Amino acid sequence: MTLLADPEVRSEVPEPRNPSTTRRLFGLLVPYRGKLVIIGLLAVVTIGLNLLGPILLGRATDLIFTGLVSRGLPAGATEEQVLAQLRAEGKDTLANVISTVDFVPGQGVDFDTLGKLLLLILGLYVIGSMSMLMQGRVVNTIVQHAVFKLREEIDAKLTRLPLAYFDRNPRGEILSRVSNDVDNLQRTVQLSIGQMLTSVISVFGVLAIMLVISVQLAVLVLICVPIALVLAAWISKRAMPKFAEQWQSTGALNAHVEEMYSGHALITAFGRQEQAAREFAARNDTMYRSSFSAQAISGLIGPATRFITDLNYVLVAVVGALRVASGSVSIGDVQAFIQYSGMFSRPIIDVANFSGQLQSGIASAERVFELLDEPEQSPAPARPATVSPVRGHVEFSRVSFRYTPDKPLIDDLSLSAAPGRLVAIVGPTGAGKTTLGNLLLRFYELDGGRILLDGTDITTLTREELRSAIGLVSQDTWLFEGTIAENIAYGRPGATRNEVIEAAKAMCVDRFVRSLPDGYDTVLDEEHGGLSAGERQLITLARAFLAQPAILLLDEATSSIDTRTEVLIQQAMTSLRAGRTSFVIAHRLSTIRGADLIVVMDQGAVVERGTHEELMAARGFYARLYSA
Repeated sequence: MTLLADPEVRSEVPEPRNPSTTRRLFGLLVPYRGKLVIIGLLAVVTIGLNLLGPILLGRATDLIFTGLVSRGLPAGATEEQVLAQLRAEGKDTLANVISTVDFVPGQGVDFDTLGKLLLLILGLYVIGSMSMLMQGRVVNTIVQHAVFKLREEIDAKLTRLPLAYFDRNPRGEILSRVSNDVDNLQRTVQLSIGQMLTSVISVFGVLAIMLVISVQLAVLVLICVPIALVLAAWISKRAMPKFAEQWQSTGALNAHVEEMYSGHALITAFGRQEQAAREFAARNDTMYRSSFSAQAISGLIGPATRFITDLNYVLVAVVGALRVASGSVSIGDVQAFIQYSGMFSRPIIDVANFSGQLQSGIASAERVFELLDEPEQSPAPARPATVSPVRGHVEFSRVSFRYTPDKPLIDDLSLSAAPGRLVAIVGPTGAGKTTLGNLLLRFYELDGGRILLDGTDITTLTREELRSAIGLVSQDTWLFEGTIAENIAYGRPGATRNEVIEAAKAMCVDRFVRSLPDGYDTVLDEEHGGLSAGERQLITLARAFLAQPAILLLDEATSSIDTRTEVLIQQAMTSLRAGRTSFVIAHRLSTIRGADLIVVMDQGAVVERGTHEELMAARGFYARLYSA
């Protein structure tokens, strides 16, 4: 718990450490090359059809304009005669304007041709929209599959991470990476495929057409593009660290909320609600400030680039009007060019606006990839050894271990447990008792020495085979959301209902389950269905009983059970332990008086060993503990 932490939360976040994060992010799409090609083809079709629209609309404008102008001209005259007459009358501008189009003097608007042209434009836009719809569907399919596989990869990674990783990282922080960061990453990839690919194709297509219409106007447009891009890149560079800080603070806030929720009873009991609220407010304020800064900085990109493109639009309109007046281009061409100018600027604005999301997505991607790059537990041996059947002889040979390099915990410890014997491990808090169990299960790797199971080094076994031979009941009860019967049956997949009930009866679970309205079908939720701590611990004991392991590891397994029930459990455990090696870690020394061997630990070392009577007669450390 961090209830006593300084409520002022500070966070210094550097810029992303891995420059290949962007490449790795979009590398998620590499397996879908074929569909990416389809997306590219659909984008070409969509943009190609949309690019034809302004040209045809320009032709429609020219038809209307020439029809209106030619209707007032003398019929039967040729174009040359009309132009010569207009210039003779001093109407040079009008002559220049109509010289850029074909017209028939005396003929009005050709509505038949105009109608066909408008229908063609409508058809092109309809087909383009359908192509865009198909493109969006394929994009969504690719992204969902890619993120689905990424989540599977993360889930598999979490199973391969050593327990030490979960010790040093709050659960809320890990959950934030798996949920919030992956969702943000997904949005980024989806927008990237949909926008960036379309924008690139659109920019080059529009540029080609603008160069055909007017090189001079196209050059004018191109002058403004580098200015907008440089401005967007400059702003994006300053937004990136803020997005990294935003998602880090999001993880820290989620970790705090998860901790406060799980420890609500403790917070209430000690009256720390106000302090917890202050810490939440501080973390929330940190997240607010980082999010506000990130969005405020990235939000400048859109207005800045839009100002440049709007200025460019005005210049094109003014210069285009002058070129129409000089007879260099037609009114329809200038209309089309203005549309193309907007189409050319729009992708740049979209990409600029999207850059904020891109920076946010890259920050989330780095957090996700950081998780995927965490060192994993040592791999299984290429040719694993096997121990079958497991007799249960366990030997700790000169074992050394420390959680942190500068703080030794266990040093040169040796211990042997014969098959079928009950070994009790006692000692003060922090002596290393639970650590021995974690080392036997290979939750942590040794710094020195060996642990042997029936003479075989446990590092030569697969973790699955090792752990399948050991039944663990810890002081922290773990029940998942499901029925009581399902929680008990978790100890042995495929167990029958009768076997589950027999295990429950042996561990005194049946007596209180029968009193529940739904009995063994009672569903345990996050609050464990109102069961007491002792009842929950009995269920975990029944689970271990059902598994029938060769080795039992009981870490304060009866700490939450009343004395009367504990006596009954001890009687049941006597039959369960028959022929099995059992390790019992206990603070309540009266419960382990009948152990075959009592190992007394202090500061990571075995200071005494023997039976209860032998240790009491020695009047040493154990005798003082027992008397206390």
